Amino acid sequence: MTELTHFINGSHVKGKSGRFADVFNPATGEVQSKVPLANAAEVAAAVEGAKAVQPEWAATNPQRRARIMMRFVELLNRDMDKLAEALSREHGKTIPDAKGDVQRGLEVAEFCIGAPHLLKGEFTDSAGPGIDMYSMRQPIGIAAGITPFNFPAMIPMWKFCPAIACGNAFILKPSERDPSVPLMLAELMQEAGLPDGILQVVNGDKEAVDAILDNEDISGIGFVGSTPIAEYIYSRGTANGKRVQCFGGAKNHMIIMPDADLDQAADALIGAGYGAAGERCMAISVAVPVGDATADALIERLVTRIEKLKVGPYTAGNDVDYGPLVTAAAKEKVLGLVNSGIEQGAKLVVDGRDFSLQGYEDGFFVGPHLFDNVTSDMDIYTQEIFGPVLSTVRAKTYEEALKLAMDHEYGNGTAIYTRDGDTARNFANRVNVGMVGINVPIPVPLAYHTFGGWKKSVFGDLNQHGPDAFRFYTRTKTVTSRWPSGIKEGGEFSMPVMG
Repeated sequence: MTELTHFINGSHVKGKSGRFADVFNPATGEVQSKVPLANAAEVAAAVEGAKAVQPEWAATNPQRRARIMMRFVELLNRDMDKLAEALSREHGKTIPDAKGDVQRGLEVAEFCIGAPHLLKGEFTDSAGPGIDMYSMRQPIGIAAGITPFNFPAMIPMWKFCPAIACGNAFILKPSERDPSVPLMLAELMQEAGLPDGILQVVNGDKEAVDAILDNEDISGIGFVGSTPIAEYIYSRGTANGKRVQCFGGAKNHMIIMPDADLDQAADALIGAGYGAAGERCMAISVAVPVGDATADALIERLVTRIEKLKVGPYTAGNDVDYGPLVTAAAKEKVLGLVNSGIEQGAKLVVDGRDFSLQGYEDGFFVGPHLFDNVTSDMDIYTQEIFGPVLSTVRAKTYEEALKLAMDHEYGNGTAIYTRDGDTARNFANRVNVGMVGINVPIPVPLAYHTFGGWKKSVFGDLNQHGPDAFRFYTRTKTVTSRWPSGIKEGGEFSMPVMG
């Protein structure tokens, strides 16, 4: 069995705590490796290594830092197949989906090549007699990222690429469920020319997380995961004086208007609801057709498409639609919520509970499920399922459908399918959700915009990637400057006024 490592000061380092977690092959249910779980002393050692080299990295001009990102992008493209295979082996995603995971992270690295422009400050000439004012964006020092299992390539890169481009050192604590790709990314950053110690990868569980939250030398923390953990990290991190951004759970609604192209909407729901086995924070898990005629026609189209879905391991080819869930516990949770939906009165139109794949009976596969007549008080509606389960909530009117999305505690993403521009514009303006799709099912912004939800899907005031990332990983320093003109004047004892 393979024993994985941490990546500290430019090298692979064995764990010293004596604690390990099993890393499974989700398709077979077999343990394929074990990952060390760092203790507080190991986290502190990684931080000390980063602290020793960060000032010199911050003093490196932004253009040179950007060139390392440029080389990193080249290496990601070179190793795309290798990264995708490793990701699929530990997570269970199909190869095309795994490549998409890497690609969306790569695009943020591309955006960070523009760091010299994004880090420019502002200047005011002659703000007062002989006085100039200018601002500088300077790195916060050492930042950390606590990232989830569902995007083991993309989200680490969303965190460490802008942080490092800004001149910070970075401590990455990836998910212990699929840790190999983050270690591979650290290797590629080293190959791209990153100095030793600027990117440290420390594998671990809650003990490592708490050590990060309490470490006095870490100035900023980014997190993606469930809302309860996001609340915990945000409250403890900010209580320790850190800048923290946390992205939590989601329950994303798609409203389907009577005038929508129902075939297009059904295709979109299949991909957005069942892709990656539903293990996406931007997955559409609630379909809201407006009117019973719309609902009946949509359900009919969904059933025919769901029956054609191919579920299997990534090794079965690129025509597999989705693979297994990441762990046996995840499978158990999803099936438990499905049973609660039945008990609470929802109609199970497509039942995937008995799904079994010959030769992979011990894998963590879950068949596709489709519910109809779901109501807003049911557990399958209120909770994030994170599995291949699509719930249909029928609405009589547009206003009722809009209210469902607005009243839910989560506000990550939402979408509307309609041919009417006025309805679409009204929806985009009114809905209290952070990312909105109009005839687009999964409205994840591109790297030069920002990603972030509203309500209980986010804790903190700045989004991920795009310009907000450069704001989060830097502090603004404003300088007021006056040089002697040769005219001697006495001291001033009142508040200076620049006008």
